[in-house]
Amino acid sequence: MEVAPVTNQVIQRDRHAEFLAALAILGACLEKIATEIRALQRTDIREVEEPFGEGQRGSSAMPHKKNPEISERVCGLARLLRGHLVPALENIALWHERDISHSSVERVIIPDSCITLDYMLDKMCWVLDGLRVFPERMKKNLAATRGLVFSQTVLTALVEKGMEREAAYPLVQKNCMKVWEDSSELLDLLLCDTDVRTFLSEEIRACSDLAPLLSHMDTIFARAGL
Repeated sequence: MEVAPVTNQVIQRDRHAEFLAALAILGACLEKIATEIRALQRTDIREVEEPFGEGQRGSSAMPHKKNPEISERVCGLARLLRGHLVPALENIALWHERDISHSSVERVIIPDSCITLDYMLDKMCWVLDGLRVFPERMKKNLAATRGLVFSQTVLTALVEKGMEREAAYPLVQKNCMKVWEDSSELLDLLLCDTDVRTFLSEEIRACSDLAPLLSHMDTIFARAGL
């Protein structure tokens, strides 16, 4: 928000729109995080959980529930920030570049957007600092797929062993469909599939190893300065 290099009596409002766009985008990023927390806190998933203090109430009707109320609040306020951006864009066009129809709007949207985003940042920092994570629940959810989450790993392994991808895909897919239809384990089906065994043997078991999928985790966190 520096001094404009060129202006007339009324400063051009594109800089204000750009400022409010930055606030709206940052708010949308917070909403993205909050939405993921809300999804992962669902009773049937429950891989993470917002901080929940002793005596705090969740659902007004169901005492067992711990609602992600702060994340829900952040999602709602992100919509408000995006709503403030629209009049900021409308303010760019001025009659003869000097009418003051914009100022009445800006007295509301600029301070309100700044205060709203400050509140959202404060609340999301609180949520993330106290976020509860349940690794065992994550493993249980992965196991519930009966190996389907490793279908891509198997497909890649077949291709690396020399099988054409166009042949490997339907082969793996055929076994995956059996898993959907009954209680079979994907890796057990693959071990019994003679076409798969032509290219893979005990490597099939290795396809369910999570370690390679986590091997670059520290590098990714390092890029984020963590």
